[in-house]
Amino acid sequence: MPRIKRGVTTRQKHKRLLEQAKGYRGRRKNTIRVARQAVEKAGQYAYRDRKVKKRNFRALWIQRINAAVRAEGLTYSQFMHGTKLAGIELDRKVMADLAMNESAAFSAIIKQAKDALPA
Repeated sequence: MPRIKRGVTTRQKHKRLLEQAKGYRGRRKNTIRVARQAVEKAGQYAYRDRKVKKRNFRALWIQRINAAVRAEGLTYSQFMHGTKLAGIELDRKVMADLAMNESAAFSAIIKQAKDALPA
C-alpha cells in the first residue's frame, strides 16, 4: 500500500484557520498553534455573548417601558400585571418600541392596563 501524504489537507485546514484569525494582533494572526487557540476562544466568547445580548436587550426594553409607564403614574410591575389582566399580549420589544415612537398608542395601552387593575 502506498503511504498517505497529508500535506494538502493540512494546508487547507491551516489556511481556513488563519482566515478566521485575520485581523488579530501579533502571533495570533499568523502562527497556527496560537491562532487555533485564539479562534477557539473567540468562538466561546461569541457563543456566550449571543445569550448575553438577549439579556441586555430585554433589560433595555424593561427600562424603556418603566420610564414611559412611570410618567403615567404606574410602576413597571403594576403595568405588566395590568396588561396580563387586560389580556394584552404584546411582548416587551413591541411595547418598548411603542413607548419610544408612538406615545399616544402606548398611553392607550397604559389606560387599558390601569382599568384592568383592581382598585
